[in-house]
Amino acid sequence: MQTVSENRCFGGVQGVYTHASRATGTDMTFGLFLPAEAQDGPVPVLWYLSGLTCTHENAMVKAGAQGWAAEQGIALVFPDTSPRGEGVADHEDYDLGQGAGFYVNATEKPWAPHFRMWDYVAEDLPAVLFAEFALDHERQSICGHSMGGHGALTLAMAHPGRYRSVSAFAPICNPTGSDWGRKQLGAYLGDDESTWARHDASRVMAEAGFDGPVLVDQGSDDQFLDLLRPETLAQAMAARRQEGAFRMQKGYDHSYFFIASFMEDHVNFHAEALWG
Repeated sequence: MQTVSENRCFGGVQGVYTHASRATGTDMTFGLFLPAEAQDGPVPVLWYLSGLTCTHENAMVKAGAQGWAAEQGIALVFPDTSPRGEGVADHEDYDLGQGAGFYVNATEKPWAPHFRMWDYVAEDLPAVLFAEFALDHERQSICGHSMGGHGALTLAMAHPGRYRSVSAFAPICNPTGSDWGRKQLGAYLGDDESTWARHDASRVMAEAGFDGPVLVDQGSDDQFLDLLRPETLAQAMAARRQEGAFRMQKGYDHSYFFIASFMEDHVNFHAEALWG
């Protein structure tokens, strides 16, 4: 692991680091905010998974999460959204290829050699983090936006007992039923749609649910509403009587202005679960 930068931030440190990833076979970059409490021992961890076209940097710079995390004494992890670099497959469309890993393990050419973001977030990066930093692996929660909201929800529900809470901003809720999902899942996983189901948050919610609290915020003026299909997740949560809340926020869109407006709520929501 190599240090790219470290900056003092709200009494803690906002760092950016690179490491060689076994999952992707590439060098990967991530951001990590450590609150001041990390100087005295391991602190709880909140993962933040970003959306299409983003890198580790977008949420780190735009979401305004560090101040709220510092107040709560929790760390923030900002992974990248896909493998990158020479020899990594890409596509001319912004919603496929580099910057659009969709948090799955690709099985199809040309994506299979490197696009293993499920394993990267679930196994590879945690192994690095907990070996190198003062983080409490028993206290983890996860959050995400758009494509990252899809990843946060599906990863959380697939790993019972690992994450104490999960939240999402405008997640892609039903990719198997939307043009924003069928395209990517078909490209990465092939034509057998039975392999897609575990990556559809609404379907997994209906079948298994999550073993903790859930918070979802969706803007009513989101320009991608028809692609996100938030009603499918809201219905699945209600039918399952899932602990948590689905909130439609009047007038908000899909931008980081929306995320920053409700980030305090999400950090506090996770802090309650992490410290409870």
